[in-house]
Amino acid sequence: MLFRPAVQPELPPTPLAWSFVFVDGKLLLPQAEDRAFAPHPSPAFDALAQSRHYLGRLDEIDCWALTATQVPAGWRPVALRAAMMQFSEPLMSVAARAAQVLEWDRVHRYCGVCGTPTTVHERDRARVCPRCAHVVYPRLSPAMMVLVWRGQELLLARSPTYAPGVYSALAGFVEAGESIEECVLREVAEEVGVTVKNLRYYGSQSWPFPHSLMVAFSAEWAGGDIVAQPDEIEAADWFSIDALPGIPPRFSIAGHLIRDTVAVLRGEGAHR
Repeated sequence: MLFRPAVQPELPPTPLAWSFVFVDGKLLLPQAEDRAFAPHPSPAFDALAQSRHYLGRLDEIDCWALTATQVPAGWRPVALRAAMMQFSEPLMSVAARAAQVLEWDRVHRYCGVCGTPTTVHERDRARVCPRCAHVVYPRLSPAMMVLVWRGQELLLARSPTYAPGVYSALAGFVEAGESIEECVLREVAEEVGVTVKNLRYYGSQSWPFPHSLMVAFSAEWAGGDIVAQPDEIEAADWFSIDALPGIPPRFSIAGHLIRDTVAVLRGEGAHR
């Protein structure tokens, strides 16, 4: 499935459209759980929409992000994370884009400089203040993720917000004036008290919770004992690659990073 992003609708519109409709922050999926999320006639949700943004075309079918106040018959609201786990990777990516565009639109209805109601830019994905000309584009918050390895072991940690029994790679947001690499070194030291070397870029993923860009690395342990940061990390430990705890599913970059690193350490694969 090929996605071509766009801000303005292409002409002519496609007879069917992918409609990513959110009610109270949840994505609408078909009421029948055995019924696939699929394109519908283009105007199907227009009457319910409070806001509507064009996203582009997925497999040459128009994609729209919409917010609504009520759930129509035949549909059910599902938490975005749970919905994304049911989607293919291209569909998951567009759903994530839809959620971020709608959240940006929701929180920038007024100018952050002078308080004037903003308007939608004619050509760009932006909101503009008609009074002071301040322009606001969708926000992205860069964050690093790093999987630390030592021999045939991985350093995994869990936050109190994780599902019971699930551990993952370390992660943290980049601070102002900081490079991604500097962020990796700082966050590892702060969260688990160890030092690392041989950083290796793995990949990136847009993550709509709420508007992150995850940039993932692997790194080799250089020294130090694990001392978990009490207000951030509930537990952290070294795990043999043959005896891992619960880890994130593959729909997240963490799930890919951990599984692919295990394959590399076993001599079965290579990093991206």
